[in-house]
Amino acid sequence: MRVLQSPLMLTGCRSLSWTLFSLTDRRLCTRRSLTSRAALCSSASTVPSIPPSLLSASHCHGFFTSQQTSVPQHSSLQLSPTRRFSLSAHCSGPMELKEVLQVLEQLAPLSLAESWDNVGLLVEPSKSRPVKTILLTNDLTDAVMDEAEAMSCDLIISYHPPLFRPIRRLVQKDWKQKLAIRAVEARIAIFSPHTSWDSVKGGVNDWLVGGLGRGQVSVLSQALGGASQSHKLEFTVKSTEELNGVLEELKACDSESTLQHSVSRPDNNEVHVSITCSDSALTPSVQTLLRHNAPSLSLSILKLEKPPLPGHGQGRLSVLAQPVTLATAIQKVKSHLGLSHLRLALGSGQTLESSVCTVAVCAGSGASVLDGVKADLYITGEMSHHEVLDAVAKGTNVLLSEHSNSERGFLAVFREKLAVRLPDSVTVAVSKADRDPLEVV
Repeated sequence: MRVLQSPLMLTGCRSLSWTLFSLTDRRLCTRRSLTSRAALCSSASTVPSIPPSLLSASHCHGFFTSQQTSVPQHSSLQLSPTRRFSLSAHCSGPMELKEVLQVLEQLAPLSLAESWDNVGLLVEPSKSRPVKTILLTNDLTDAVMDEAEAMSCDLIISYHPPLFRPIRRLVQKDWKQKLAIRAVEARIAIFSPHTSWDSVKGGVNDWLVGGLGRGQVSVLSQALGGASQSHKLEFTVKSTEELNGVLEELKACDSESTLQHSVSRPDNNEVHVSITCSDSALTPSVQTLLRHNAPSLSLSILKLEKPPLPGHGQGRLSVLAQPVTLATAIQKVKSHLGLSHLRLALGSGQTLESSVCTVAVCAGSGASVLDGVKADLYITGEMSHHEVLDAVAKGTNVLLSEHSNSERGFLAVFREKLAVRLPDSVTVAVSKADRDPLEVV
């Protein structure tokens, strides 16, 4: 038995989704798109387009497009820049919560969030009501909840998830649980996008790096497509009868899966077969094939890599079109973030007049993403003492704005993106009570 590494890439959302195909006959997968109220109400519009690269063809997300022979369904992530959505021009009635969630998914698919994150709808009232008022905030605090209740808010979009770790009870002594209780009692839904906004093209990190001006921007930590199908098994059988028997046994490995296959006979004697399977289905599938003589002697196992999603991922690196001095870069960042103060660590051998040609950014706490990146300047919300020392020793300047200050300014940008995709009857507001808990005194 040969165990090989392969650059082939597959993705899907079923626990086991088999695809049998010949080595020479590859099939293009079909394009799937999300049918939503936005699509139905937007035949003609004049608002900014949904960011490129945001369609999904998987069963889990009706938003990515796909181009595949053995390339994943949402690897291409392409949406025509001329396709524009606007509900306000065509629909004036209220929207249901599920319809708003569809629009949010279009703007930033939750599949782009980090695996450790807790994103999506976190609080859903038992009795739904039309969404008329949406409040955007970076953090959900008591002050923001007071604000939401005062304006009869129906949906809070909190960038940071107020519920992150698993909870065993809902009690008043825990401030985050108390907020969740208040939301349920007030019939306010809570949604959190967090790292999906960081990762998506045109999201928080692109906004943050844009404060330094135009440049050639690349992703620091590339987002990868989901891939429930992670292995490819190739083998041969002697006859059509043997093939049918093997296929029936493979179907039994997961009765909920749909088995598709194609075969080839390059020498008119053996039937060449290829299947893909998930990690969980690999062992029973191999055990099934080993029970048959021909497949066991010819079996090869290849590991399928997850596909990159161009333009999406954590952090950004910009090679500035027009280099600036460090002093100028500082002023640009202050203006962009609306801050009067930043924390600066000068890189070894650097001065305020040193030239900044390359900038690496990561909103929030970005040390793990920025680590090892060669750039003249790091911009993030916070880094530990030793992480700053490491960067400075390598000659990299560091600008820290405090965690949420590196993210909050994007709320106003997102408000515009969201508002033009909703009816005029829906009000989208940015919280006035939301602020970073730290301030310079």
